Amino acid sequence: MGKIKLRNSFLLTSHKHSEGPHSALCDEEFYDAVETGLDKIDEDNQMRDRLKRKSVSISVDSTITPAVNHKLWPEIEKVTMQQLHYARLGVGGAGGWQLFAEDGDMRMYRREEEADGLVVDPLKACHVVKGVTAREVCQIFFSPEYRSGWETTLEDMTIAETISNDTLVFLQTHKRIWPASQRDALFWSHIRSVPDDQDPDASDLWIVCNHSTEHPQYPPNSNKCVRVYLTVCIVCQTFVDPPKDPNKISRDDITCKITYCSVVNPGGWAPASVLRAVYKREYPKFLKRFTSFCIEQCKDKPILF
Repeated sequence: MGKIKLRNSFLLTSHKHSEGPHSALCDEEFYDAVETGLDKIDEDNQMRDRLKRKSVSISVDSTITPAVNHKLWPEIEKVTMQQLHYARLGVGGAGGWQLFAEDGDMRMYRREEEADGLVVDPLKACHVVKGVTAREVCQIFFSPEYRSGWETTLEDMTIAETISNDTLVFLQTHKRIWPASQRDALFWSHIRSVPDDQDPDASDLWIVCNHSTEHPQYPPNSNKCVRVYLTVCIVCQTFVDPPKDPNKISRDDITCKITYCSVVNPGGWAPASVLRAVYKREYPKFLKRFTSFCIEQCKDKPILF
């Protein structure tokens, strides 16, 4: 598909050429415009990565969390355990999962679903990476200090509430990609270590769960942003091969199995075909970028189990 050429600034402001059911852009033009915007973001991020290598040391305690005293805790506990269960289910049988991307050890599956005319396809990705532990990957996914390093469309991030060291409420604003409207998301994020009674070969099991929430200071669909609603989890297991030196484990001996699940309601309006084409393009790039970022951040640090 060819790229759209913007002939004048009127196209940037006219509602006929913006997101919405009355947009004058056909699906192909809408996708081409979004693709051009995403390519520009990729270029900007590549330049930023060359100029700045950010390294932050973080630690999350795996003991009982103070978040149990918060009003959101029943929901956090319920959703986190549900997501852990779904993440560990297979993708075969009558589940309707379709393989849509494959690259080395990475497999990405989706189910086609819509809600109120919007694409909300559940996604499930499975990947295996060497040299990092489950705890390291999950802490990088959870930690606000690392977020701008791997979430390429992030424009601004606010910690709306610190519930505890392992549970935060985030407000994230994402870069506008014309002709789509700008998006934001408000969600709690919780990280924990959980018992692994299904895989005796794994040395540990960690999960991060993100789920949309509400906050009186940050009402939805304000400041010209369309609110995205999401449930996302990443579940990681560490496997250790017998090291050459029994007294020393190196990063070459460590493998991390990663399962990523998401259900995202983008809000607003956009053609279903465009959303599915964007997801097919962007999700594999996201997972490869994120895991490469984890490896880069951890390679010169002590191993954290």
